[in-house]
Amino acid sequence: MQFDREHCMRAVRSKDARFDGWFFTAVLTTRIYCRPSCPVVPPKPENMTFYPSAAACQQAGFRACKRCRPDTSPGSPEWNQRADLVARAMRLIADGVVDREGVPGLAARLGYSTRQVERQLLAELGAGPLALARAQRAQTARMLVETTALPMAEIAFAAGFSSIRAFNDTVREVFALSPSELRSRAPRSGAGTPGVLSLRLPFRAPLNPSNLFGHLAATAVPGVEEWSDGAYRRTLRLPYGHGIVALAPRPDHIACRLTLSDLRDLTVAISRCRRLLDLDADPVAVDDHLRTDLLLAPLVDKAPGRRVPRTVDEAEFAVRAVLGQQVSTAAARTHAARLVTAHGKPLDDAEGGLTHLFPSPEALADVDPETLAMPRTRRTTFTTLVRHLAEGSLHLGVDADWAEARARLLALPGFGPWTVDVIAMRALGDPDAFLPTDLGIRRAAEDLGLPSTPAALTARAAAWRPWRAYAVQYLWATDSHPINFLPV
Repeated sequence: MQFDREHCMRAVRSKDARFDGWFFTAVLTTRIYCRPSCPVVPPKPENMTFYPSAAACQQAGFRACKRCRPDTSPGSPEWNQRADLVARAMRLIADGVVDREGVPGLAARLGYSTRQVERQLLAELGAGPLALARAQRAQTARMLVETTALPMAEIAFAAGFSSIRAFNDTVREVFALSPSELRSRAPRSGAGTPGVLSLRLPFRAPLNPSNLFGHLAATAVPGVEEWSDGAYRRTLRLPYGHGIVALAPRPDHIACRLTLSDLRDLTVAISRCRRLLDLDADPVAVDDHLRTDLLLAPLVDKAPGRRVPRTVDEAEFAVRAVLGQQVSTAAARTHAARLVTAHGKPLDDAEGGLTHLFPSPEALADVDPETLAMPRTRRTTFTTLVRHLAEGSLHLGVDADWAEARARLLALPGFGPWTVDVIAMRALGDPDAFLPTDLGIRRAAEDLGLPSTPAALTARAAAWRPWRAYAVQYLWATDSHPINFLPV
């Protein structure tokens, strides 16, 4: 989405938090950049300029505002609603690929040359992949400095810096404070639990936690996920190790508690948790669009801000989607739990009942089909899927081409439109995925006076594009199924 200067000016004057993360305001006189909702008195119009990313501001020589902390604003919703080169690159950068594999690794994953990737990112965001990754490292470093008692040397390497000098120089340049000064200015909290990081994940209001956490809790696989003490907890498979996260809804943020076996996975873990909860969405824009359908509008007005519950592991979700074909939620959880116990990697959880990582495609590729308690045709679907995932001929990661992934899934035995669209919605993150054949959707449509046959409902839903996945959440909310309600 592109904003002209007048749109940006209006957002800054009204201090509209909805645009935080969409663009950044740089002040020419002070050389400071802010989020649109910064509480200070707006500068004169002639002293303001606007950038599409924090990295572009930093590259132009501006420092982050100490009052509004623009580096902590929600991410732009643009990157989770598009499937083009720039959006896929931004999702990969958020997932730490540049830090682990460099810009050549990023380009190779995208199937483009390094020059093409750099040129397109620079044209749209005002900064190349290295600058964008550097801005992300700075944010991670600040988070660790302010929320942990870790030595600065450990923080430097955990945040992805190649040297302590680069860490010190970047922090001073971006925040106009040394790492030690950042730590001294941070509010002091209790000592906390050793090895546990407590963070606040911001989002754009409103956020309705009911369907989001209700769905995750109701479909939780024993040993991998649980709802405990008002928080959704699960295990994470990460590039350098593993982790356990607890996520709890709060009025203005998501409380996040992370336990990591390797701190270098912090940036990736945060990115995947934000993606899981769809925290970078723009709910006002989505809801305003869906309200244009007069029959859908009452559902939106009743409980605005619904998100699409997604996943931290795309391959895991695809496997679970197959296990859940034509069975109840409880049966799907039972099938998944058996796989976890037999083939998942065990781990220790000092705080609860999590016992395993969900098995990787490579581990599942060795499963004897005869041990699977499901019809023979679904066994074939399962074994074919895990083989393609393990071999790499089917890719469902954050950089996946949505159209290509859909086509490859549809070519597999046992994959029909419902399964493919569920994977597109929850794993690929396509905001326009739609489930016109879903029984719950058809019942809800009929109750509302909408067409209930798949063809007619699809035609009516054309007006909901590109947000049909969010319309699915509102339609599901009319059912009394427990996945629609926050556990108590």
